Amino acid sequence: MTDATPSADGQTLTVRDDRTGKEYVLPIVDGTIRASDLGKIRVSDDEPGIASYDPGFTNTASTRSAVTFIDGEKGILEYRGYPIEQLAEKSSFLEVAYLLIHGDLPSKEQYDSWVHDITFHTFVHENIKSLMQGFRYDAHPMGMLLSAVGGLSTFYPEARNIHDAETRHLQIVRMIAKMPTLGAWSFRHAQGKPYVYPDNDLSYAENFLAMLFKMSETTYEADPRLVKALEVLFILHADHEQNCSTNAVRSVGSSQVDPYSAVSAGIGALYGPLHGGANEAVLKMLRRIGDVSNVPAFIEGVKAGDERLMGFGHRVYKNYDPRATIIKKATDDVFEVTGVNPLLKIAVELEKIALEDEYFVKRKLYPNVDFYSGLIYEALQFPPEMFTVLFAIPRTAGWLAQWLELVNDPEQKIARPKQIYTGERGLVFPSSSERWG
Repeated sequence: MTDATPSADGQTLTVRDDRTGKEYVLPIVDGTIRASDLGKIRVSDDEPGIASYDPGFTNTASTRSAVTFIDGEKGILEYRGYPIEQLAEKSSFLEVAYLLIHGDLPSKEQYDSWVHDITFHTFVHENIKSLMQGFRYDAHPMGMLLSAVGGLSTFYPEARNIHDAETRHLQIVRMIAKMPTLGAWSFRHAQGKPYVYPDNDLSYAENFLAMLFKMSETTYEADPRLVKALEVLFILHADHEQNCSTNAVRSVGSSQVDPYSAVSAGIGALYGPLHGGANEAVLKMLRRIGDVSNVPAFIEGVKAGDERLMGFGHRVYKNYDPRATIIKKATDDVFEVTGVNPLLKIAVELEKIALEDEYFVKRKLYPNVDFYSGLIYEALQFPPEMFTVLFAIPRTAGWLAQWLELVNDPEQKIARPKQIYTGERGLVFPSSSERWG
């Protein structure tokens, strides 16, 4: 048996290697064993040890984090220990952003200072405006956002000094402040409309709506119900543990690059349809169903493998996504202002049947956050290509909280996963005359 440092509570895993007959005692800490401990299991000293093979990190922990807690079996989501339901009801997005970044709720003075700093950093350099104006008229808003955020690193070269706390804080404030501006400008660009500058007299969500929709009026006044709904959506999307984009931010950030470059990697990951495009897929599905009367036939098609049920099921949640419950309530306020989207009746009926059908209950397929969010975004007059931008703006707070945690974690190393090589070995390179005759 090998020597092993026992865990604090003495829990261990004993592994027998049938190749050698040796047994290894591996400490269990927080329900995990260290991958490096597996490396001790080897046939001989001149051969590599055992490694785990886990495509997609389905059962591999890459970090210790105190930012977000998820219990997928029970449908629990907490930011820094606070249930998402309470935050959505009682908090504002900027207060949640402060909580994620700093780890604690702010005092009145801290909150006022935080809001002030973010409000007065919403403007971007005019050269960024020129950069965005240089895109084609039909450029995808996410591509524009990705490029603009990455470009910010060249405007703030001091951001590379990631080990200075004051410098880090300033970049965090800048990025949270400027994301709505960049997102709104990418929206206006696609419509051929002039860019609208931030209004420092407006709240974070109000300002974003003004930069999106303001035309000739002196002051844009958004309906408070829409502002509240947008705040709730921002809170729900602020962080979600070690998902694809967060993993991208942490992986790129592990090279100790500036935070703008790390966050642009997260935007690139979110750009992919498997991550940020699910709510658009839900809308396409609802339109294809067409009418409430067609829902039963669609459900049977899903069971037969002829149709795909979008917006149900989640990699983590094996229960009702708590965010979906909150968004479903928010639709009432939005549709009170904009009028009811006819697709809502189809969505409600589809959810009702799926939640009662043994086929879906047995497989723990419950609505996720994407099932209703697309309906709200469409009601707010956003085209589908803007949905992921609306996701990226609030998620920036979570990405930065995760990045900050990474920078301050002494255990973190530059990301460099192992591979299992499956190609040829030891080939002899033939000359061109041998290959071509």
